[in-house]
Order: sequence, then structure tokens, then C-alpha cells
Amino acid sequence: MLPIAAGSPTGRTLPVDDPATGKVLCEVADASPQDGMDALAAAVAAQAAFAAMPPRERGEILRRAYELIMQRIDDLALLMTLEMGKPLAESRGEISYAAEFFRWFAEEAVRIDGGYAVAPNGASRFLVQKQPVGVCLLITPWNFPMAMGTRKIGPAIAAGCAMVLKPAAQTPLSMNALAAILAEAGLPDGVLNIITTSDAGGVMEPLIRDGRARKLSFTGSTQVGRKLLEQAAEKVLRTSMELGGNAPFLVFEDADLDKAVEGAMLAKMRNMGEACTAANRFLVHRSVAGAFADRLAERMSALTVGRGTEDGVDVGPLVDAKGRDKVTELVRDAVDRGATVRVGAVPVDGPGYFYQPTVLTDVPLQARLSAEEIFGPVAAISVFDDEDEAVAAANDTEFGLVSYLFTENVTRALRVSERLEAGMIGLNTGLVSNPAAPFGGIKQSGLGREGGKVGIEEFLETKYVAIGFGG
Repeated sequence: MLPIAAGSPTGRTLPVDDPATGKVLCEVADASPQDGMDALAAAVAAQAAFAAMPPRERGEILRRAYELIMQRIDDLALLMTLEMGKPLAESRGEISYAAEFFRWFAEEAVRIDGGYAVAPNGASRFLVQKQPVGVCLLITPWNFPMAMGTRKIGPAIAAGCAMVLKPAAQTPLSMNALAAILAEAGLPDGVLNIITTSDAGGVMEPLIRDGRARKLSFTGSTQVGRKLLEQAAEKVLRTSMELGGNAPFLVFEDADLDKAVEGAMLAKMRNMGEACTAANRFLVHRSVAGAFADRLAERMSALTVGRGTEDGVDVGPLVDAKGRDKVTELVRDAVDRGATVRVGAVPVDGPGYFYQPTVLTDVPLQARLSAEEIFGPVAAISVFDDEDEAVAAANDTEFGLVSYLFTENVTRALRVSERLEAGMIGLNTGLVSNPAAPFGGIKQSGLGREGGKVGIEEFLETKYVAIGFGG
């Protein structure tokens, strides 16, 4: 494990803020471009030996790390809440979810397989092998600071890949804690190298363009993802991109409204709405729109806003002032265009970056929040009159990460699921994320999949050996 996980040779530091107060919690190393190159060199030096480690041993490292995480869930949850803001109950949920990626990929490590076949003409044999892709560059976001790391680190370790990982500058503490746990679980030095920095582009671009790394995995905005793809193209790096979303949440006239409202609360308010999978546009059939809005507004108005470490808090702060300002602008734009405020729609006075849970109705599809990720606790409701109109509105976006669909008609459920342009569908549920399922989107929501049986394939290369079989 590189010492730059705890301190940089340059001596520079980066402040980590508490979003509930706006005050500095602590400082961590602020890596320079040279620190980044040192991290890459360490990963390159560790790659061959780690790739040769038996799969069972790599899996056991992940299994031990899973157990350590679960033993320390309360401490890790508190750390996450302090640096990111979400209530402790949600932080515990994320820690448990994050750990499951290690348990899942511990089991997948020993299931990497290949194949053997006879050529159609019988003159040769085909041997297919799966090998680690090599050194990986991993970039994770601030909104799920532990889970987005384990979702990448888990398959990389299982496949036999050394890594350089850059967590978001707002939330580096969870990832540094995870690195220490992996070291305790037996991960060899140099396999995982954490670099925390305030200069993401200056540190990561040279690593991407260097050529010694062979894969880039990024979770973040589509805008940044496009830039990284351009950089990765120079050395033809293999890429996985989990990018932005603009999730529609469709409620048909035959939906179970109790189930739909419960799903809406999950899909909208998980992580204060700061999730790429968050429901961004509520499209509700005109005949049930009023009843749905009433129930949702009642549930949203009952939520308690406050510091995530306090008992009874449902909604913590947004991550920073920039995020809160964006939510404020998007709500103001929608109201200016004719939307009606049912609940909330204003920031919370006082320290920290809090915003009231909000429900807007009669939101015109031309409003900015119909096209942009809100990343906040705002439910924007628009109406539709028929299925074709609903599907057209849902698909009218450059993004295609997840769509939510509520109906009790099984034929409609299957038909609309096929028509929705998204990599994932939440059918009568507001939660789609699961370590055992393939997570990812289409269109400008990304490339590749994380989790599930296909998750490890993103970190493996396929090698074909032709075997002469003549006499």
C-alpha cells in the first residue's frame, strides 16, 4: 500500500468538509502528478505477481475484507456520514451493500473459466483463456463513497488486476479506511494505491495517457466521462463508464398507488436524491396524478431534515454549496415555467447545505429539471394521457441508465419494459441496485456493466490459442 494513501511526499493537504456544518473535518494528502506516477509505478510492479496468485487466495482476501467491513459497520457508517452527510441508517445500508460486492466477487474469483473446442474442420483445437486485463485506473464519485469503490475493486482483485484508485475530493475518508481494511485482509503491497487530490485532471490524465495501465473505470458525470474517453482513446484503454442519468418514473392508471408512492420514496429520496439512479421525472397518468401527488407530498412533508448523526433524521445535507445552488436554480426555473409547489422548494436556513424535501406538480416538460439531473430531494410530477405519450416522454433524453414503471397489468409491464430505453428497469420497485445484478446504462449513461456475473468480465481479456492437431 503506497504511503500516499495517508500522506504525500509533497506535504500538500486537502481539506475534507462536513456538509452538515460547512466546517473542515480534517485534512488528507493532496497528491501531485508525480504522486500519481509513483502510484502507477507501484501498481505496475505488483501486477505480475498478483496475476499469478491463485484465484482462491484472491477470493479469500475479499472474503476476509467483507467480514472486517461488517464487523466495523458502525464506525465506517459514522465516518461516511461525517464526510458525505447521509443519515447514519443510510450509511449503514451503504456499508452493507458495499461489503456485498466483496462477498460476491470472492465467489466469482474461482469461477473464471475458458473453453476447449474442436475446429469445424477437425484439423486443430481451440483453447480459450481468460487473463487479467492488467493495471486498472479507477475513479469513484462522492455520493456513494464506499460502494462505488468496492464495486470496482472487488472484480479487479478477483480477476488479478493491480489498481490506482482516485476517490472524489469531497469524500476520501471512506476509501482510505477501506484501503486499510484490505491491507489487514492480506492484499499485497502495491496492488491497491489510493490517491486523493484536488487536481483530478492534472493527476489522472498523465496516467491515462501513459500506456502502462490497460483499463479505465469511471463513475461520474457524462461530461467528464466524454473527456476521459477521449484521453483513453490515445492508448486504446479498455473502458467502463457509469455516467449520468435522467430516470423517468412512470405511474399508470392501473398502478397500486401505495406501492408506487413507496417506490417513489425509495427511488427519489435514497441518498437525499443524490444518486444517478434517482427518479428525476415523475410521469403520472392524469386520472391518478392528483391522488399520487397528495400521498407523495404527505410522505415528503413528514421527513425530518438534519445532521445525519442525529436520531430521527431522515434527510441529511447535500454534499456542498454548489450542489444546493443547482437544486435551487432548477426548482426556481420549474416554478417560473408554471410548476406548482406542493411541499418545500426552498433551502433550509442555517449552517450546512440542507434543502427541504420538495414536491412540484404540473411541471412542464420544457423545464430544465426535465433534462438535467436534479441530484437533490425534489420530486417533479408531470402528467400523461396514454401509453405512447408516456413512453415517448420517458425516452426523450440523451440518458438511459434506469427507468421505473408501476402497473398491475402484466402485459403492459412487459410491453413498456421492452420499449423503455434504459439499461435497467425498476418494475413495481424503486430499488434496482444489487451486487448480483448487472448495473449500467445505454446511450450517454455509459459503457459496460458492473456487478453480477458480467462484472468480472470487464477486468478480463480473452486469449485464444490455436493448437495444431495434425499427425
